[in-house]
Amino acid sequence: MKQKTVREAALNILVRVGQGGGYSNLLIRQEIEKDQFSPKDVALLTELVYGTLQRRDTLEYFLSPFVKRKVKPWVKWLLFSAIYQVEYLERIPFHAVIYESVEIAKKKGGKALGSFVNGVMRNIQRQGVPSFDSIEDPIKKLAIETSHPEWLVRRFIKWYGYDLTRSMCLFNLLSSDVTVRVQSLKHTRENVMQELTKDGFKVEASPLSKQGIIIKEGNIFRHPLFSSSLTVQDESSMLVGEMMGVEPKMKVLDACSAPGGKTTHIAEKMKDQGEVHAYDLHDKKAKLVEVKAKDLGLSIIKAYAGDSRMLGDIYEKETFDRILLDAPCSGLGVLRGKPDIKYQKTEKDIGQLASIQKQLLEAVSPLLKQNGKMIYSTCTVDKEENEEVIKEFLSKHPEFSVDPTFREELPEVCKALPGLSEWGLQLFPQDLNTDGFFLTRLVKNANEG
Repeated sequence: MKQKTVREAALNILVRVGQGGGYSNLLIRQEIEKDQFSPKDVALLTELVYGTLQRRDTLEYFLSPFVKRKVKPWVKWLLFSAIYQVEYLERIPFHAVIYESVEIAKKKGGKALGSFVNGVMRNIQRQGVPSFDSIEDPIKKLAIETSHPEWLVRRFIKWYGYDLTRSMCLFNLLSSDVTVRVQSLKHTRENVMQELTKDGFKVEASPLSKQGIIIKEGNIFRHPLFSSSLTVQDESSMLVGEMMGVEPKMKVLDACSAPGGKTTHIAEKMKDQGEVHAYDLHDKKAKLVEVKAKDLGLSIIKAYAGDSRMLGDIYEKETFDRILLDAPCSGLGVLRGKPDIKYQKTEKDIGQLASIQKQLLEAVSPLLKQNGKMIYSTCTVDKEENEEVIKEFLSKHPEFSVDPTFREELPEVCKALPGLSEWGLQLFPQDLNTDGFFLTRLVKNANEG
């Protein structure tokens, strides 16, 4: 049986994501782990899947003048991928894209379908794709040009203005580097960077975490240090552990912990001394936290399945020195790595998530000790889930305030960012080439309440 090509593998993933709601990052990882493609082919596979998904609405705009009849979803994704290659990838000749696309069409749908795909692509080659200049509405134009839903562009502009929104939407189309966190109880960052460099990797130190490494070149998933000593984690996410202010022998709650990146970072910061109580709504996800802790050799993490809105039934008030509420959110800050999110979420979803975030804050805040500190974070850039949630919570709870030392303890590169306000830090993807992320640190004042 002939091995499938890179473009066939990419098409299969695109169809599963586009039509079945699969997760692009997980499906790509699964395909890579089969180890049937060379590093060069893996890079092309990743580029085709992420690039085509990132620009889906733009590709629809390009294709629409050339296809007037209804086609099967896989045929549309095949054409999207082909147009992406000829419009956005410089090293692949048009004739090679046409040939590969026609061969896949014939293999999956027969000779007639191959002729149809050939005709569409030949017409695009002759006439060129339509320009964005014909779109008069600037918001609609930006939405199509950057392949973001129009409602989302309007929402971002409402919060942040046109210029910042345009910058963010354009940046969301770019690929992101893999970043890893070093298990600091086993290795120093400097030693790991030296070893990776010796093994042919190109790496940089993260400015947001003393344990963070940016992988500029190299497949870290196949390195011997991976799993036992390194955790794949975005720099913005690492900033949470840096800002928790934990110390050995503390008692810490991570209220929404899976898959365990922040949980294990906290345990490392505590030198694996004390207690970290980690919760997730689903038993399967809670087990992921346990597995990650075991892989990294950490013993103080106890993972449980449970609804953190009900933790008041389990713990006495003022049980924990530190609480992390990395709240479930829309994920609108991670669109570079998970482009499918922007097509799946709705405004209604955001409102429902904000309601859950408020419920979680109300539920876990009584569990914090006097003078204890609580981090609230999300991987979204939407104010309704971030700043507005914190404003409402603080208006109802005078015993809490934004920790006055939060701002001064931030890394230097964060202190002049546009998203730093009295309510916390909103990181935009274009700020520091990280995920979009919000975090703030609240303190429970002993003389209030």
